[in-house]
Amino acid sequence: MENSLWTYLIAISLLTITPGVDTVLVIRNTTRGGWRDGALSSLGICLGLFVHATVSAVGISVILLQSAWAFRALRLAGAAYLVWLGIASLRSAARKPAVEGLSGHRPAKVDFDLRRSLREGLLSNLLNPKAVVFYMAFLPQFIDPAGSAVSQSLFLAGLHFLIAMVWQCLLASAVDQARRWMQSGRVRRTLDGVTGSVMVVFGIKLATSS
Repeated sequence: MENSLWTYLIAISLLTITPGVDTVLVIRNTTRGGWRDGALSSLGICLGLFVHATVSAVGISVILLQSAWAFRALRLAGAAYLVWLGIASLRSAARKPAVEGLSGHRPAKVDFDLRRSLREGLLSNLLNPKAVVFYMAFLPQFIDPAGSAVSQSLFLAGLHFLIAMVWQCLLASAVDQARRWMQSGRVRRTLDGVTGSVMVVFGIKLATSS
């Protein structure tokens, strides 16, 4: 059991640090509203892990995966949400920047909304069908049939929660340290354009994947 737990921790750590939609969302929201925005977006993302773990444990994922139309509907909903977030970033990049003062000017006031950060993170995770597939295929390998599947799944999700929160909060902190540079004019607009484009590409790829 101990060896299985270490295997799980290594696998889930590698999964967490691999760049993907979660990484892009945390970077995007940190540049928008500072460290709190990125950290709370991460919290929303990670709370979704408990939902996937519970769904996997009670077998709802099996029903979802065996129903082609339901799985496709989930995939299209997730793709549409990613495209919507990407377009929002592209619109932000296209806006005419405010006139900047001389060097040493104060950066613009951060755009932070607690509920929006949590909502975007949670929806990004819940609408990701790859998370459903991953938890359905991966977690059962570390579940002891003699114990409670739900409690064990939630425990494993809790470990994933801790690892992902630490990593994504460190990422948000690093991005926030560079915010003064990124908030200035062209750099901020370029970053919005890049993250927006990446999200749109992720969404289109998700929608068209077989």
